[in-house]
Order: sequence, then C-alpha cells, then structure tokens
Amino acid sequence: MTTYLLLLLLLPATIMVVASQQNPPSTPAPITLPGCPDKCGQVSIPYPFGIKDGCYLPGFHIICNDTFHPPRAFFPADNPLGWTQTRTQVIYYSTSHIPEPDKLINSSSSPVELSGVSLVEGKLVVHAPFSYDCTLNLSWNAARTMTMQFPYESKFLLSHGSTVLMGIGRSAKARQTLGPSCEAYDGVYLPEGMNTTACSGLGCCQVAIQPEPPKPGFFNVHVYLEREYYRTRGCSYAMLADKSWYNFTTMDLDGDVFLRRNDAGGVPVVLDFVAGFHPCPRPQQPEPKGYACTSDKSRCVEVPLLYTDAYICRCLDGYEGNPYIPTAGCQDINECERPDLYPCHGICQNMQGGYKCTCPAGTRGNATQGRCTDIFPLPAKLSLGATGGLFLIALLGFVVLLRREKKKMRQFFERNGGPALKEAKIIKIYTRDELKQIIKTTNFIGKGCYGEVYKGFLDNQLVAVKKPIKDNIAPNEQFANEVIIQSQVIHKNIVRLVGCCLEVDMPMLVYEFLSRGSLDDTLHNNNDDDKKEVTLDLDKRLNIAAESADGLAYMHSKTSKTILHGDVKPANILLDDYYVPKISDFGISRLIAKDKEHTLTVIGDRTYMDPAYLQTGLLTEKSDVYSFGVVLLELVSGRKATYLDNNSLLRNFLDSQKKEMIPTELFDKKFQEPRDLELLSSITRVAMGCLSLDVDERPAMMDVAERLLTLKRSLV
Repeated sequence: MTTYLLLLLLLPATIMVVASQQNPPSTPAPITLPGCPDKCGQVSIPYPFGIKDGCYLPGFHIICNDTFHPPRAFFPADNPLGWTQTRTQVIYYSTSHIPEPDKLINSSSSPVELSGVSLVEGKLVVHAPFSYDCTLNLSWNAARTMTMQFPYESKFLLSHGSTVLMGIGRSAKARQTLGPSCEAYDGVYLPEGMNTTACSGLGCCQVAIQPEPPKPGFFNVHVYLEREYYRTRGCSYAMLADKSWYNFTTMDLDGDVFLRRNDAGGVPVVLDFVAGFHPCPRPQQPEPKGYACTSDKSRCVEVPLLYTDAYICRCLDGYEGNPYIPTAGCQDINECERPDLYPCHGICQNMQGGYKCTCPAGTRGNATQGRCTDIFPLPAKLSLGATGGLFLIALLGFVVLLRREKKKMRQFFERNGGPALKEAKIIKIYTRDELKQIIKTTNFIGKGCYGEVYKGFLDNQLVAVKKPIKDNIAPNEQFANEVIIQSQVIHKNIVRLVGCCLEVDMPMLVYEFLSRGSLDDTLHNNNDDDKKEVTLDLDKRLNIAAESADGLAYMHSKTSKTILHGDVKPANILLDDYYVPKISDFGISRLIAKDKEHTLTVIGDRTYMDPAYLQTGLLTEKSDVYSFGVVLLELVSGRKATYLDNNSLLRNFLDSQKKEMIPTELFDKKFQEPRDLELLSSITRVAMGCLSLDVDERPAMMDVAERLLTLKRSLV
C-alpha cells in the first residue's frame, strides 16, 4: 500500500519529465543569410545589414575595418548617412566686446561607426563626433561644429525617444538648427566635485529633439559661449547623444577632460531605421517590390513618419529571430525551455506560436500559476453543491429577466402607438426579433442626421431599416399618426414605407431598398461596389431633377398634412435600376418632437441648409426649396457642394450671378454642345431662384417642379 501511494505521488513528476523530453532543445535562429559573416569584431551584424556583397539590402551595407583591434564596423563612404565636422580657430585681439574673427582650420566628413543593432525595436547605436568650443588661454581657442546628414534615400533618422540634444559647460548654449536648444551655466548652487545623473541646467542641460527632420534633413549642432567672461575656463560642448549615456560631473567643466576622454570614439547616438518607404500591404493585396518582411512568420509594422509611409518587420507573437531572412528567419520560441519567462508548474508542451501548460493526471487547476489541486477533494464536492444552487438561482434570475424584458417590449409597443397601427391594418408591424438579424454592423450602409440605415431581407424582399437617433423621434402619441400618414403617401418619386417595429425604445422604420444607391454615390462615383464609373447624361440629370422636384412638391402640397423634408441633399435622393429618383428620409421633420420644430438645435447637413433655418430654427417649405437649389447646382456642375479645399459651389455660382455672367466654366465639362449649355443655363436659373436669400422671393416647390417638367418636355 505504501509503495502504491509513493508511485501515485511520483506520477505527476514522471509525466512532467516525459513531457519535457518531448520538447527537443531549440536551435538558435540565424541572424544573417547563409555564408555571410554575422559579426565585425564585437558587433553583431544582422541582416538586412551585411558586410559582403549579396549579404545586405540596399542602404544597409557595412564596412568591417580590420585595421583596428578588434575590428570596427562603419557605414561606407557612399552611404548618404554621415557626419561633417567643421573646425575653426577664434583669435582674440583684445578684451573688449569687439566681435572676434573666426579662422577656418578644416572641414571634413567622417563615416558613421556602428556599435549595435536591435531588429525588434528597429534601432541602432552609432558613434558620432560632437561640437565644442575650447578657450584654454587668452590668445586663441578651437571650435568644432558637427553636422548630421539625413538625405531622401537614407533609411535612418534620429530616435526621438532615445536621443537628446545635450549641452555641457559653465556658460554654453546648445542649439539644433531649426530645432530646440538648451542652456548650461554654473553658479553658487553648483558645488565642486558634484556628480549626478540628471542634467538640470547647472553645468549640464538636455532637451528632446524634433520628432523628425524635414527631408533632406541636416542636423547642425552648435555651441555658443559667453567668451568674454569664460575666456580661460575650459571647454563647452554640444552634442546629440543617447539620453541615458552621460552622468554629469563638475570635472567636465574645467579644462578639456571631456574632450580628451571622448573625442577619439565619439558619443553614442540612437537612430531609428526603416526597411522601406511604403505602407504595409493590406490583406489580399500583393506585396510591393522589394518587400523586406520575407520570413514565413513575420509581420509588417508601419512606422508613423511625417513625410512618407514607412515600415519595419517583426516576428509574429510566439516566434523570434530575424524577420528579414527569407522563409525560416523567424522560428518558434520553445517556451518550455524558458520557465522564467513562460511559467509552467505542470506538463509543458511546446506548440507552434505558443505553448500548452496542463496539470498532471489526477489534478486540475491553472498550471501556469502553480494551482494544480486534486480532483474533487471534499471542499470541491461542497463547492459543487453550492455551484448547483447558484446555477438554480441564476436560472430563476434569467427567467425573471426574460419576463421583465417581454413586459418592457409590450410597454414599448403600446407607448409607440402599436394598438392604433395594429387596428389600422395598413402597414406591416415587425417584431424586434425579426429585425435583430438585420441591425448588425455587417449590414450597415449609412448614417444620416436622423438615424442609421441597415440593409437586409424581410419576407423575401430587400429592405432598408432605419434605426433613429435617440431623442429625435416624436412623442409616442404622435408617432402612430405620422406613420399612418407616411404609409398613405404613394408617389412614384417617394420611397415607399413598408413597415415598422414598435417593440423598442426608439421605433424603427422599414423602407423599400433601391439598388443603385443615392444620387450622391452615382453623380460623384462614391459607390465602391460599382467597378465601372457611371456617367449620368444630361437627359438623365434633367429627369432626376424634375421628378425629384415633383416628389417634394407632392409632399408639400398634395398630402392630407404638409410634410417637410428638412434634409434635402443628393444622399437622400435614391435611384432605382432605371435611374428613377425617389425621395428618402421624407417626413422625418414631422416625426421630430413638436417642441423641436422651432429650436436652436438645428438638425441636418449644413452644406445644403437654408440660412433662414440656421438663424431662426424654423423649418418651412421654402427651406426644402433652398436645399433643392443646391442639389440642382451639383447636377449641372457634376461637383459636390463643397469641393477642392473647401471650395464652395454655391459661392462660385453667386459670384457669376453678381457679374451677370453665364457660369459656363462651372458647368460639367462633359457637356459642351450649344444645346447642352443652353439647357444647363436654364436649370441654373431655376436653381438661383431657389437660392434667393429672401425667403418670400423663392418659388414654391410646385412651381420649381413645373418649370423643370417644362424643360424636360422641350427636349422631346
């Protein structure tokens, strides 16, 4: 018995050992292409960087200079990235404040030395010279100004988060051309021998650099001295450097200690690099030419730059290695070999892109957190009974909530005038469940000032379901009457109301769906579903204008109650298969709460909105007339009401009217025949009448429709 218990206790550990043996040790992922050197001295050279021909991508060539011991890595002289040093000598003629002449000693360029690369972060560390101004005696001083170059073709730029502009000195100002600056000075608060990691302005200052230079970019780093007072006090320095590299000490303020310590090797500067200058390819899109993310398990990460698109490559989660190496550059991480990073207190099984950690047989729990316990101990049995009780309570709660939800749906139905509409029997009343499958993000086709629109099938008919924006629908005692009025509006140029849903807080309306979409989509070719560009000829445009006006006139004058539209625009004029226009969103203004018919909160598209409505909040028939006038201008010009850098179509036509000119230059360039120009001029005159700022001078919509129908008949 004792032996059996011992074996039982050892079983989980045995399973863990066997499982670990099933995970063979992983081999290190290569960092460069086969046959290519991966180091220069002590510096690793991962692909896309490389030393030999065929071992690097364009712009990432590295020269390994083995005349140094150990060898050192440099970018070649033909790489656009580089430093330029300008040395000058300043000769002092007197102690007065007379400007002192500079004498150029030399100007030279030096290659950039590479000291480290991080493919994961897209960063590299290089060593750069720094600017200085040394005044070691009264007769002369030496100065150097460092310039960093970032031309168009360079794939490198300063790392904004890691590199700073730094100044060191008793009275010095470090400045980046067209960029930030900082001042370093001494004083009574700077004790000798002080050492600190912070640059606070006392002897040392630092400031963040610009996020990104213009292209081509040149960083000139200067140091400015108060030479008169500090003529023999030593050197001052200005540099771009890794913000975590320097620890300030007052020893660097006197003499040229800092210069002698760092001049030969330079100071570390962190750069960002990009793999290429284009956005990441979207799904189903072909990879662009020269695409660098060639590993099977790599992904493209876009780098936000001000002047262009760019990207770097990374391995997918669960993989590591070099994403730039074709096929097998990114390899699976064996998480079971790294328990410090991927804890597992049970059976660890490595998987592609992840790992599986389970409790040993006879136990259960969360093995990654070390919580494997025996199956069904006494506390578990007690908790099972408690769980069953909680389940029953939850079930009862669900039943209560279900009954409460059904009660709420009945209340909504009654509040929204359901009994009256049901008794009228003139419109289909849909349940909430019937519309639930349509009101989904995948079926969303548009959003207007009054609600969202979804497309779907009901009763084998393609319909559009409008879900109103909350608080824009009238009180429920009016809603039923308004729906009855809309259902009785039958006109070939008005979208037909099919039904409604009343079991929701905000009633939803169901309309017939028109396949060609809106006039706005067709006129301005906004429809992404159409592969061919649709061109509306002049006859179709006149027909759309005349019949749309006829539909609006019917709403204003021939219904039992005047129906105002309130948002007339091309997006609310829908087209069927034969380009017959139908007014949509009609009557919405009558469904607006009565206390909002005259309000300071103006609803609608302001591009097409009547100025009088904007000022007073009072919606009238003439408001629809004004909006329709803007629609006519879009039809004759083929342009949006606002186009090309907020150019106003209405303002351009009004300017031509003031000059008593026929605005032929604003007409659609597709129509150049004399007959077409004459017809466009006639439509424009109708439009300008609708757009009169004097509301009383605007024609009624019935008159507008008659004039357009007359023009239409004249073409027959």
